[in-house]
Amino acid sequence: MIDASHPIHCPECASTLTWRDGLRKTELGAIQRWICRKCGYRFSKSNLNNKNKLNYISKRRVCVSENEMRNLAAPESRMEETGAGDHTKDVKGKIVEFLWWMKKEGYRPSTIESRVKMIRTLFDRGADLFYPEKVKEVIAEQETWNDSTKAKVVDDYSCFITMLGLVWKAPKYRRCERLPFIPLESELDQLIAGCGRRVAAFLQGLKETGADPGELWRVEWTDVDVEKRVLTLNHPVKGHSPRSLPISASWISMVERLPRNGKRIFTSTQDSLSANFRCQRRRLECKLGNPRLGKVCFTTFRHWKGTMEYHRTGDAYHVKKILGHKSLKNTEIYIHLEEAVFQASNEEFHVKVAESVDEARALLESGFEYVGRIHEAEMFRKRK
Repeated sequence: MIDASHPIHCPECASTLTWRDGLRKTELGAIQRWICRKCGYRFSKSNLNNKNKLNYISKRRVCVSENEMRNLAAPESRMEETGAGDHTKDVKGKIVEFLWWMKKEGYRPSTIESRVKMIRTLFDRGADLFYPEKVKEVIAEQETWNDSTKAKVVDDYSCFITMLGLVWKAPKYRRCERLPFIPLESELDQLIAGCGRRVAAFLQGLKETGADPGELWRVEWTDVDVEKRVLTLNHPVKGHSPRSLPISASWISMVERLPRNGKRIFTSTQDSLSANFRCQRRRLECKLGNPRLGKVCFTTFRHWKGTMEYHRTGDAYHVKKILGHKSLKNTEIYIHLEEAVFQASNEEFHVKVAESVDEARALLESGFEYVGRIHEAEMFRKRK
């Protein structure tokens, strides 16, 4: 045991900045060795002398290189410098405080997660979160971020600044509006068929309902009405309304084959589900030789559903109800998408003939549109 009233002093420079440096075996037993962090001198304390005396047996001077001295002094430097270590702890503590502050202010969990993630990204990329001008420099240096991403970062940091009680002059970045990519239905079906059963069930649900990925991910087993074939979205994302949507028997069959490991149907995290899909999408893109598949993401299914529903009905209010928009302004994009997609197409259709009521019902359920009657046959079509 070390007597706290008699700290170990270096016999060379009298410094108390000493570390244990192993034991030295002698005829009289093991003797503790020490090394001075200030001068690098290595020495031993005698076991033969009185405990109240500090006598040392100095055997040799240790030659310590510049790098070793720097390593020895590193802990001392970190304690003396109030910058790096303490500042990092302060920032991380403020991020946790920011999370709790948003929760108390009533922000949605998805918004909290997104903003905290972006604030951590800024910190990891070298931004000093307590100095807005430094944050501006880091945002401006990100060449891989477009103006829409930078505008979102500015909004997230503005929220963080509000929590700190500071004021800053936010840089002006304008969001770039672009029409989303609308694939062919056959390309969506290729992705569904080529993915594993869990991802395939998730993709099929996105295709049939047009739900936001976050909404479908939160669906519970009790939200599926098997008899009426209706799916209830009781956990809408921000800006959406809860709604009930029709589903097919095939999707119900796909879901029922999944293991029931909890209340929710899709128990894995959204990030892992998305990463799994990207991996399988990349494999199918190479296997089928179709680079367009690489442009498909989860929200692409929603855009495709909105475009097809407006083309089928021509009713923007119907599309608004299906997609759960609270404002018709958000639905207007699908009017422009429908015009852009189908004016550029060659108006090619799959044509089917139904000779019975059951055949007609099956065609309507699979997305075919009724055209008319020719003699005793009912004609249906669906765009390729």
